[in-house]
Order: sequence, then C-alpha cells, then structure tokens
Amino acid sequence: MKTFKILLLAIILTSTFACKADNKKHTNKFLATVDASNIKAEYFIKVALLLDTSNSMDGLINQAKAQLWEIVNELSYAKCQNERPKLQIALYEYGNDNLSAGDNYIRKILGFTEDLDDVSKELFSLTTNGGSEYCGAVIQESLNKLDWGNEDRYLKIIFIAGNEPFNQGAINYKDAAANALENGVVVNTIFCGNYSHGIDSYWKDGAQLTKGDYMAINQNQQTLYVSSPYDDVIIQLNSKLNKTYVPYGSNGIAKRHIQQTQDNNAAEYSKANAVSRTVSKGSHLYNNSTWDLVDAEEDANFSFKQLKKDDLPQELKGKTTTQIKKYLEAKRNERAAIQSEIKALNEQRRKYLAENTKEAPNELENAMIQAIKKQAEKKNYTWQ
Repeated sequence: MKTFKILLLAIILTSTFACKADNKKHTNKFLATVDASNIKAEYFIKVALLLDTSNSMDGLINQAKAQLWEIVNELSYAKCQNERPKLQIALYEYGNDNLSAGDNYIRKILGFTEDLDDVSKELFSLTTNGGSEYCGAVIQESLNKLDWGNEDRYLKIIFIAGNEPFNQGAINYKDAAANALENGVVVNTIFCGNYSHGIDSYWKDGAQLTKGDYMAINQNQQTLYVSSPYDDVIIQLNSKLNKTYVPYGSNGIAKRHIQQTQDNNAAEYSKANAVSRTVSKGSHLYNNSTWDLVDAEEDANFSFKQLKKDDLPQELKGKTTTQIKKYLEAKRNERAAIQSEIKALNEQRRKYLAENTKEAPNELENAMIQAIKKQAEKKNYTWQ
C-alpha cells in the first residue's frame, strides 16, 4: 500500500498540464480517480527582453520605457484554462562598451520577476554607449541564466532588439536558436531599421529558427499618446490607490518610494502614460507581496508568526495580530473598490480610444503584443 501511494504521488507531481482545450479527452484513467480539487496549476507568461544599449539605441530604450505599461495592460487580459496567468519579465542589455568584454558585453539586469516597478526602474536607469553586439551570445546567456521552468503550459518568449548583424560574436546564433527551440523558448527579433536590411543581416533567420516572429521598427519614432475624457479621474484614483499600501520589512519604505518614483517617471512622458501605469496597478499583474502587507497576507507562504515587530510600519506597532488583520482587511477592501473603479473607467477609455484613434499604433508595443498573442494562441491562451 505504501508503494502504491508513493507511485501515485510521483505521477501527480510529474504530470504536465499543457494548456490545450482537448486535454480532458486524454486524461489518464488512473488519475481520474484521484481527488485533484486541491491541485491548481499556475500559468506564467515569461518574457525576456534583450536590449541593445549601444550608441544608436536611445530611441529604442525610450520606446521601451514609454510603452511598457500598455504592453502589460494588454497581457492582463490573457486567460488560459479559466486562469489568469502571471507575468514575469527578465531584462538584459548587450552591446555596450561599459560592459565587460570578457562577458561578451552582456549584463543580466533582472532575472524573471513579477515586480513591475523594478522593471520600470531598471529601464529608466539604462544608458547607451558604443559597443559590439553579440546576439547569439546574449540569447544563449539568457537561456543559461534564467529560470524558464519545464512546464509546457508556460508561455516562454524572448524579444531581442538591435540594429547590427545578427551573426556577430563567437557564439553562433543558430546554435543558440537550436537550444531555445529545444527548451520551448520562442525567440522574436526586432530589427531597428529597414525591414529588408534586417533580413539581409540575419535577424529574420534568427527568429524563424525558433518559429518566432521577425519585426522591423523605426527606433526613433516618437511614442503616440492619445488622451481620453477619463484620464484625470483615473490619475486621481492612483493617488488614492497608493494610500492602501502598507510597507513592511527592511525595504518596505524604500520600495514604496520606488513605486512613487515610477509613477513620476511615467508621468514625465505624458498624462496618458501615467494613466496606462495606473491601469496596470489596478490589474492582477501588479503584486507587491515582498513589501506590502496587504498583498503579502494573501501569499500562501506568509505567516504572521514570522513577522517581526520591527518589520511593522509605525501605525501597526504594538497592535495585536487580530487588530493587524482587521486593519489590512479594511485596506484590502478599499483597494479592491478603487481598482474596480479604475477597471470600469478603463473599459470606457479603451472604447473611446478605439473609436477616436486613427494614427498607426506604436511600433514596439504593437510588434510585441502581436507576437505574444500569436504564440500564445498555439497554447490556447485567449484574450478576454
């Protein structure tokens, strides 16, 4: 009997639940007798951004900063098996002379993270400098150093952007592409320049080897912002939303400061960009459980018993656990109400923008969203 239980547990833990509509037809009959009500598969969209930060790429970096939140907002509508996938973003820079030649002028800035404020912070810290761009090397580096996971249900995507020949460097891009394909990672290439020039310099080939998409953009194109009648109210709600965060731990105050700084960074581009960030903060993708007690309390690994008194904010010091829980519940309810208002207003905003925007969409944002949706469809992800 003991052997049977061990075998049964091993089967459950090692089974892969791919996100496909016909999975139920192929379910193992033996597993069908198991009560799996407490087994909940998680879904992730994992996106690694590999950005060329050589001299000519200031426009690319500006587009990434300015269009991040609209990309996040579009991904917030993704769904699979009635679950909303989590979003993890990793960030690399390459081709910058300030980086080490011994590391092929590559720097891992962020591993996969759900902390969107950290992603924004690091994008705004990027600077450009002339260098050698080794696409094969940075792709291989991201495959080696990032935690992609083995689950087939995960959507695993690389976006590499630059403007020098794709075949430079000691690591052959074809070998890196083969490794990506073997690990279920799709490589999408974004050439900053003429479409045909990108093909001639192997950027299209780099994408096609992993069944990814090749795109060409004008990296110096200014980001298009369209205002709506709902913008002012949404921005006002952002100020109210920020007051629902309860920082804790050694870096709580610092992280709340980063949150405010990224609000300011978004607003520097335009009011519309500040609205886009606020909409992201109103979605399920914006989670700050590492420093906000409201989010942390909902984490399965969180325990009040492990919470030190010194980790508490001033307003909760000396409070009992019951009093703290009551305080957090009030903050959570307040936040939920504000986020509900933001979502409702954003639906009206989206409708307004669809009816009143005639200009071509922003190139980087549009290219990334189209590629992600196309590749997500193969795993039966939907947008709703």
